[in-house]
Amino acid sequence: MFERFTVGARATVTGAVTHAERAGADSVTEEHLLLSLLDQEGSRASFAVAALGLTDRRASLEDTLREARRRGGLTRADAEALAGIGIDITEIVARVEGAHGEGVLAGDRGNRRWWSGRRPFTSGAKSILEKSLRIALGRRDRFIGEEHLLLALTACPGVVADVLADHGATYATVERALYGDGGQGRARAS
Repeated sequence: MFERFTVGARATVTGAVTHAERAGADSVTEEHLLLSLLDQEGSRASFAVAALGLTDRRASLEDTLREARRRGGLTRADAEALAGIGIDITEIVARVEGAHGEGVLAGDRGNRRWWSGRRPFTSGAKSILEKSLRIALGRRDRFIGEEHLLLALTACPGVVADVLADHGATYATVERALYGDGGQGRARAS
């Protein structure tokens, strides 16, 4: 699969590893892929990101992702569902952090000793990479580019897709920014 990745897509994946290292994370997540994608310049995906206003709202994206990590990675839909049965996630997070320290639900464990020298990709990050392949195939592209990674980030349910949607970047809006109205109707690889 990686032989199909463009130079920009490869830079996004290696940039995600760098983001994980800087954060002292145990593994590379979907969030790291998004942050790396936001760093890229001069591509179709970076144009779409700018057109959707995500570049100007990067701080807001990062704050929203940080808050989701504090909730233990629960999506907005998860939190709303729990609120519907009377469970206040904000209160639970406050109590847990009061007892065990801020960020404990985020899984921040600080710097660990790395035996292999590599951080593994989470199942969610692997799903994004696989989904990008399916999206590329559905569009009949012979390559996997940054645009396919961006579409995959919006298509795979989870915190990153929720945060992007909250900032106006859904699959449909990203597809329109990337391909115009002619991009619709092509397969949204499932």
